[in-house]
Amino acid sequence: MSTAVLTNRVELNSVADTALKAAAGFWFVVAVIGQWAFLSYLLAFYGPSTFTGNFQAWTKNTFLNMSYVPGDTAGNLAFAAHALLAAVIAFGGAIQLIPQIRARALSVHRWNGRVFFVTALGLSVSGLYMEWVRGDRFNMVGAVAISLNAVLIILFCILAWRAARAHDISTHRRWALRAYLVANAQWFTRVGVFAWIIVNRGPVGIGPNFDGPFIFFWDFGCYLVPLAVLELYLRAKESPRPRPRLAMAGGLVVLTLLMGVGIFAFTMLSWKLVARLYDPRKSIVDTLSATIASSGIDQAARQYHDLKTGEPSTYNFDEGELDRLGYQLIRTKQFKDAIRIFQLNVEAYPQSSNVYDSLGEAYMDDGNKPQAIANYQRSLQLNPKNRNAVQMLQKLNGP
Repeated sequence: MSTAVLTNRVELNSVADTALKAAAGFWFVVAVIGQWAFLSYLLAFYGPSTFTGNFQAWTKNTFLNMSYVPGDTAGNLAFAAHALLAAVIAFGGAIQLIPQIRARALSVHRWNGRVFFVTALGLSVSGLYMEWVRGDRFNMVGAVAISLNAVLIILFCILAWRAARAHDISTHRRWALRAYLVANAQWFTRVGVFAWIIVNRGPVGIGPNFDGPFIFFWDFGCYLVPLAVLELYLRAKESPRPRPRLAMAGGLVVLTLLMGVGIFAFTMLSWKLVARLYDPRKSIVDTLSATIASSGIDQAARQYHDLKTGEPSTYNFDEGELDRLGYQLIRTKQFKDAIRIFQLNVEAYPQSSNVYDSLGEAYMDDGNKPQAIANYQRSLQLNPKNRNAVQMLQKLNGP
């Protein structure tokens, strides 16, 4: 082998090492920013309400199926513990990945690792309780996925601890990295869903009951995909050839950029939820829901108009309120009531593409194909970039 060829190979290996290290560092920085943003949201949303016993405030988090249930003290406390343990995972897990702490403050790394493992185990147990005892689930697929996630967290934590006890540091780090990824499945779920919605310009493959092909895939993918990426990264890092390292570096950069998109979108929504928590106005959703249950949809519609005219500053009449109520009714298969609620939203916000999109979905679920098509068409007129409306129209107009 000539000296020039050998030199080129050495240089390419050096470039590959540098690229992979830089890509991993880029992922780490973006992940830490995202997780600490998630931490700040969890503390702001759940901290004050939990410590003051105002558990009912949790119902303002529309991302969850069941948070606060009146009279379910054990379940409410389990949910509070689950949310706050997730905050500890978001903070402590990232600290464990900082090499400077491992090198210069080993005792801090060890004690923080112990706290992380105990917290992760608590997160798993509380998650299993909420899924199978409390019934806090959207569907059985999600429940199975969360249960598998909990099992993997427990397994990886035990294997990481055993390797540390045996002073097998290399093996310990591998299992600790796997434990870190599966323990952050809640975070990956949100980041992945919002990245998907942004990239597709709409909730493609996501149903109103938080189901659909993408959701069923991501129920498992939120922890299996990061694990697969980690395994590819470890293999590429150990490869004697530069090409796998360069390919992994490029792939990691692309995945990190997608993750950044999801982090930004979820952070914007999460702080809207925090703002809603501290909004002094009453939620019109709670009021109308109670009226629908006791007196029917017609009385609820009259109440909406009366309150909007008589007490416009007391209640929250934002577009998202009726949209949220409409989808709650769709989830319970009250399609006629959902249609009426979405119609009220169309009256209030006639220039919004989203309100027609929601009304179209309610008509479609109720089996009224002509009205579904008409409303999706109107939504598309107001927002030609609404890909969900395009796909729904293709589905409705198809054979």
